[in-house]
Amino acid sequence: MKILGNLIWLLFGGLATAIEYFIASILLFVTIIGIPFGLQTLKIAELTLWPFGKDTRTTGQSSGCLTTIMNIVWILIGGIWISLTHILFGILLAITIIGIPFAKQHFKLAALALAPFGREVVNKN
Repeated sequence: MKILGNLIWLLFGGLATAIEYFIASILLFVTIIGIPFGLQTLKIAELTLWPFGKDTRTTGQSSGCLTTIMNIVWILIGGIWISLTHILFGILLAITIIGIPFAKQHFKLAALALAPFGREVVNKN
């Protein structure tokens, strides 16, 4: 079921969104200051490419001062808008019964897009 969900996800916007995240991370890597943010954008791109069968969890460094500061900067720079976009698409997809699994993936992406520092993408088992 994960494979079918991922293929449908890719065909209906997942691939385009992942490419956008990859391009954004490359642009962030151009500057020294943007490298940590580029790494987080790559993390979101990975989850956007294959969201079914993956989940996010906090790491051991998630409660540190630097992680909190970086998440605040991330939110102020654009993380809130990315998160709100995923929430909007999640609400629109949740209206239909067929869209509920895809809405769940958008809500998972919204949580990661709001505060990516101190979180990692893992496979569900």
